[in-house]
Amino acid sequence: MSTEMAIRAVGLSKSYRIAHRAEPVTRVTEAVAQRLRHPFRRGDYEDFTALSDVSFDIPWGEAVGIVGRNGAGKSTLLKLLTRITAPTAGRIELSGRMGSLLEVGTGFHPELTGRENIFLNGALLGMRRNEIRRRFDEIVDFSGVERFLDTPVKRYSSGMYVRLAFSVAAHLDTELLAIDEVLAVGDAEFQRKSLAKMRDVANDGRTVLYVSHQMQTVESLCTSAIFLQHGTLQLQGGVSDVIERYRGSYEEYAAREAQTRQGLDDDVPRILEVVPTSQTFSVDDDKCVDIRIGPTDDFIGTYFVSAHLTDANGNVVGQCDSRLVGRYLDADREQRLRLSVRNLWMKPGRYSIDVFVCSSGILDSWEGSATFDVLPSLPYPELTSPEATGHGSVLLDFDYEVHR
Repeated sequence: MSTEMAIRAVGLSKSYRIAHRAEPVTRVTEAVAQRLRHPFRRGDYEDFTALSDVSFDIPWGEAVGIVGRNGAGKSTLLKLLTRITAPTAGRIELSGRMGSLLEVGTGFHPELTGRENIFLNGALLGMRRNEIRRRFDEIVDFSGVERFLDTPVKRYSSGMYVRLAFSVAAHLDTELLAIDEVLAVGDAEFQRKSLAKMRDVANDGRTVLYVSHQMQTVESLCTSAIFLQHGTLQLQGGVSDVIERYRGSYEEYAAREAQTRQGLDDDVPRILEVVPTSQTFSVDDDKCVDIRIGPTDDFIGTYFVSAHLTDANGNVVGQCDSRLVGRYLDADREQRLRLSVRNLWMKPGRYSIDVFVCSSGILDSWEGSATFDVLPSLPYPELTSPEATGHGSVLLDFDYEVHR
């Protein structure tokens, strides 16, 4: 492996075996009885491929964004690179120690205090005690959990947990750093500090891998990117090229999903149609979407609907959950709904709609079920340069009053 490369993956694949039972078993006695009755029956298994033949090289000092839709294999790739799980096939070469923050709770023992977990994490990374002690004060100061340092982390809030875990991963002297999108748990100020710290880490010559659905973060943080789709590597290169390819995949996915949904059973209420009342809206228009959901006799009770409006960067601009307005729907008849989003100035661009039918869990989902465009005409009385509206995910209806 070239010393210029921090990470090399060659022919990386990961498959899982999913067991299927013809007769569901809920008790140990039933499982034993079935084995005694059918001692030679072989289990029915299905192979699921999460990653397939993924190869890439990442040089030192790169901050690499890993993007893709849900189920593309992003988190699986990080788990392979951080040796949490082993690949089914292929080879991984790392030129240094890998620090990671993949899920809330990964690498921490809940019964140990924050102080003890800092030293435990360092030891797991192969660091000596004096190395950890040298960075200890920086870790604690950055995390902001000094008051609770001698409290078992099982009593931490999710935000405290993430702050300490990120601080440990970022400050301990590992050459490689892998971070899944867990920073969304932290508050806005901590996210800002974390992104600044990741930039510093990359500028110091360490290599950062960052999984995110937020393209604005990838654009601001990363120097290159990887696009995964259905477990395969579609593109590795410049951030702008990869993000453009990722955005284009939304339309491909929507067309494929619409075709797949035609063969679904009606054992639960199924989303049949999602149609915006217009393909284009002005910034200050009410955005209206018609949703049709089919009936079923196999599901007893009521359900609710949750629709997400997602921008071209993959950010959820807003969630419209029917529970919040007291709308629960009967499953035994077809439902025709009109979602009206009022008083929201959405930025010009293309938006997609994800719709979920839910009860105690998700009964049906249709991501990217429809798209619409918001026209590039601003509702403000004055014209100015683009940086006046460059920040924020939406536009605001505001004014300044001068008091004399």
